[in-house]
Amino acid sequence: MANIYDVARAARVSVATVSAAVNGSAYVSPVLKSRVERAVTKLGYQANLVARSLATQQSRTLGMIVPDIANPFFPEVVRGAEDAAYDAGYMLLIASSDNDTSKEEVYLRLFVAKRVDGVIFTKAPGPMPKTLQTTLARAGVPLVLLARTVPGLRADIVEMDDKRATHEGVTHLLRLGYRRVGFITGLGGATTTRRRLDGYRAALRDWGQTIDPALIVEGDFRVESGYRAGLALLKHRPDAVFISNYLMSVGFMSALRQYQLRCPEDVAIVTCDDHPWLDSFSPRLTTIDLPKRELGAAAARLLIERLTKPSGRATQTIRLPSAMRVRESCGCALRGSALLTTSGTPPLAR
Repeated sequence: MANIYDVARAARVSVATVSAAVNGSAYVSPVLKSRVERAVTKLGYQANLVARSLATQQSRTLGMIVPDIANPFFPEVVRGAEDAAYDAGYMLLIASSDNDTSKEEVYLRLFVAKRVDGVIFTKAPGPMPKTLQTTLARAGVPLVLLARTVPGLRADIVEMDDKRATHEGVTHLLRLGYRRVGFITGLGGATTTRRRLDGYRAALRDWGQTIDPALIVEGDFRVESGYRAGLALLKHRPDAVFISNYLMSVGFMSALRQYQLRCPEDVAIVTCDDHPWLDSFSPRLTTIDLPKRELGAAAARLLIERLTKPSGRATQTIRLPSAMRVRESCGCALRGSALLTTSGTPPLAR
């Protein structure tokens, strides 16, 4: 394999000129640059990226850790981050932690060893070891927390307004006249789970409804947990349910069929997150659409901004809004527009 010295000899220029021409690090006359380019093509030269990163202290590479790349939520998030990184001249390395703090730590240390310039990650539930925080700080690797936050960890944050999103979805069901509104939470220990639960409770309080612990069942954002939670929740006869993500909604629909119940005639559903294929469901699901691609893009841009302006800037938190998509599963067609008009204001606000 040709090296930089072979290119310099073939082009009849110095090694420094080859480096400047290949890396764009200094001016090279058009004549010399053309000779270098011809030599590079002829010899099939590939720049040594490791050596370049050692010299420049930049690898132009970002690491990204998500909890579960098989979850349909995260491919869109990753795509947003990848597009924003590429536009800025960075490449993205992706890992999936499976919400395992030990696996997460392995990947973070590997990213440091690979000399990534910064890391975007959705924290697995649980604390981050102080030793790991020290390793990242000493290596000068900035972090952007994506969706989930970590108490005490100094980092930029890009998150969704989970509390407001859930509050909007539950309020929609209450406006339609439902009063036994159940809730299937996400993964225990995740800050997104806590914020969505806070939104559910706040909506019930705003409407003067008693919070019944029997109507709150824990899931873990996966299909099977939605099924198990559905079996447990339906014993308590909710007339509507807010579900913390799309995958658990798939499992919950299986539980409904097992109970021989219909949606929305027997139990209405609103779920968190939206996907293009949800229009194919029967009934079509009413959702709170989370800004997945924008979430990833904002995280990448924020990290790159931190890299280009590393000092003298306080950490930032960016919170992205959601949007409601009203379809059939909430029972709008059954309940009618008149009920929405008469019940549109919380009793406590009248």
